Amino acid sequence: MKNIMNYKGYVGSVQFNEEEKILHGQIKSIRSLVNYEASNIEDLEAAFREAVDDYLELCEQEGKEPDQPFQRHSK
Repeated sequence: MKNIMNYKGYVGSVQFNEEEKILHGQIKSIRSLVNYEASNIEDLEAAFREAVDDYLELCEQEGKEPDQPFQRHSK
């Protein structure tokens, strides 16, 4: 299992909480704290995509520029 997911250029972490038996993660490389969780990997992927879309929508509603996803520059 990979420890990251990608969607619209944003990177999300994948972690497992053994005690609570849930998968969870966070959108990386942005200033806002955006978390998501689910009980299986398919639902976690969907929750991550929804979190990115919600973040972008909220930025638009508030009239602020969203943090740009991490871009790897080629040499």
